[in-house]
Amino acid sequence: MGSSSLVAAVAKRLEGKVALITGGAGGLGSSTAKLFCQRGAKILIADVQDGNGHLICEELGHANASFIHCDVTSEVDVQNAVDKAVVKHGKLDIMVNNAGIMGSNKTDILDNGQAEFEHVYRVNVTGTFLGIKHAARVMKANRGGSIINMASVCSVIGGVATHAYTSSKHAVLGLTRNTALELGQFGIRVNCVSPYAVPTPMSRKLYNLKDDDPFDVYSNLKGVALKPEDVAQSVLYLASDESKYVSGHNLIVDGGFTIVNTALTMFG
Repeated sequence: MGSSSLVAAVAKRLEGKVALITGGAGGLGSSTAKLFCQRGAKILIADVQDGNGHLICEELGHANASFIHCDVTSEVDVQNAVDKAVVKHGKLDIMVNNAGIMGSNKTDILDNGQAEFEHVYRVNVTGTFLGIKHAARVMKANRGGSIINMASVCSVIGGVATHAYTSSKHAVLGLTRNTALELGQFGIRVNCVSPYAVPTPMSRKLYNLKDDDPFDVYSNLKGVALKPEDVAQSVLYLASDESKYVSGHNLIVDGGFTIVNTALTMFG
């Protein structure tokens, strides 16, 4: 293959694929939606942020992207989103369960209310469960597909975020592994991506930072800052055929953050 052909193949590595992205109007979701379109996929953005969702579709072009209002805690909404993708494009190849919330920044468990704790679980865990369920419903017939769940470094480590968020992301990882084992017999891959702190509106709100405030968090990997586009590239890998034998994997995107105890290290 010549260099020009190789470049073209990489540029269109999702050519002919149909993807549904929940939370696609947010920071990580919109970056993923834009990258998928650039790589040749037809996408459906499912979100409760109608205004942002429609604006992103305008930017990407309605031939490539469309929007549906979807509250991932509602099974009817998730089912409708999956069905719309199939009706519009004839199939569903990629499901990105990206929708998620962090909840309030409360470090004392005595200040944590049951209602808010359960709400975080409904969005982060139940929403992911419903996305997997209804994606599998249509992917089984095609004997293949890629489901990517958005987890976090909080899926493997404690102390970085709230009790609700941290435990919910542990649950997403467990759900990823369990469904990867079940759905593998149908040729469906299930993986998750676990990024470190990314400067999105949601994380800035958690840390009480304004849009122009520096997003200064500890990083073991110097000289580079994690951006939404970097997480999107990881999702792209798991969505593409380049990862055709990768399933049940937690792709951690953290610059080495989760492998070091900064209180006891001989380096630095």
